[in-house]
Amino acid sequence: MSRFSRHLPPLDTLIAFEAVVRSGSFTRAASELYLTQSAVSKQIKVLEEHLGAVLFERRARGIALTPAGEGFNAIVEPMLESLLAKVLRLKSGHGSRNVSVICTHAVAQYWLFPRLLRFNEQHPDLTVNIHANNEISESDIGNYDFGILYGHGHWSSLKASKLFDEAIYPIASVKRALPTVHSLSELQALPLIQLDASAWNCLDWQDWFAHQGLRYQAPADAATFNQVNLVFEAVMQGMGVGLGWEFMARERIDNGSIRQVSAFVVHTGQADYLVHDKQALRSPAAQVFEDWLLALS
Repeated sequence: MSRFSRHLPPLDTLIAFEAVVRSGSFTRAASELYLTQSAVSKQIKVLEEHLGAVLFERRARGIALTPAGEGFNAIVEPMLESLLAKVLRLKSGHGSRNVSVICTHAVAQYWLFPRLLRFNEQHPDLTVNIHANNEISESDIGNYDFGILYGHGHWSSLKASKLFDEAIYPIASVKRALPTVHSLSELQALPLIQLDASAWNCLDWQDWFAHQGLRYQAPADAATFNQVNLVFEAVMQGMGVGLGWEFMARERIDNGSIRQVSAFVVHTGQADYLVHDKQALRSPAAQVFEDWLLALS
C-alpha cells in the first residue's frame, strides 16, 4: 500500500466536502454531484472517520464548519483548484496553441508586451495569454505554462532561466530641466519621486542610497507612489527624478523620452527568471515560446 492511499482520504470524499462547503447544503451538494443526500452524508462520514475529526455542525437551519472543518477547508479548496487547473492544462496538452504566463504588472507592461508584438509577427498561429499579478509565489507557477519570477534563481519546484539582471539608476523626463549631477549629494538635492516599497520586494531611494554607502531621508512633502509603474509614469510626466529599472527604462532611453540623470547604478545581484514547474509536461507551443524568449536574453 502506498503512503498516499495509507494516509490520504479518498478523492471523492474531498470532492464531496468541497461541494458541501461551497453550496452550504448536503442537499444542494448531492444535486450538483448527481448523488443522493444519503450518499454525500456517507462520504462526509468516511472523511471525518479518516481524519478523526468532526468537520460540520448540524444545525436546525443548516450546517456550519467546525474549527477543524475551517482548517481543513483552507487546505482542500486551493489544492483541488490547483489540481483542476493542472488537469485541464494537461488535457488540452499538446494540441493547444495557447501559452500562459504569469508575471508582475511592470514586467508585463514594460518588458514582455513589446517582445510579444514581435513573437506574434513570427508565430501568428500561437497565442500568449498573460496574467499580471504583483503577488506571485512559487506555488502559483504550476497553474501556468510559465512565470517570470524575481529573485535568486533557485526554487525547489521550478526550472529557472535568467532573463535579465536587476540594475537601477535615477531617471527623468528629457523635458524636465535639471542641473548636472556629479555626486550623490547633488542627486539627493533634486526633486526625487518616492516609492513606498513597504509592501513590495524592491528598493526605494533609502535602500538605493544605502547601496551607495550613503544615508538618505525623504522629505515629508515628497511625491510618493506605492507602485513602480506609477513612479515610472510620474517620471514620464516630468514630476521629478525616479528610480528606473533597466528593464522598464531602456526602450524609453533609446527613443529619447527619458534619460539617466547620473552615472550611478545599483546592481543588486538579483534577476528576473523565466520559470516553469519541473514536473509539468510542456506543449510544443510552450516550447516554441520558451526557445524564442530565451534566444533574446
